[in-house]
Amino acid sequence: MLAVQKNRKLLGEAVRLKRKKAGLSQERLAEKSDLSTVFISRVERGRESPTVDSLSKIANALKVRVRDLVSGF
Repeated sequence: MLAVQKNRKLLGEAVRLKRKKAGLSQERLAEKSDLSTVFISRVERGRESPTVDSLSKIANALKVRVRDLVSGF
């Protein structure tokens, strides 16, 4: 279970870093990815594990590849 929590945190940090680099707020990322702001916040804080579909939406909105978000683990 600890590894899952660590991976969620690493993914969240990657999403936050890419979002900030893109100059997007959580609200704007949520709009662009057709997901809720609450969900984006929970992903960034490592509280939520996105599905592959949600992760793909986030990556597309950030104009990065999914592997760019998960390459840290």
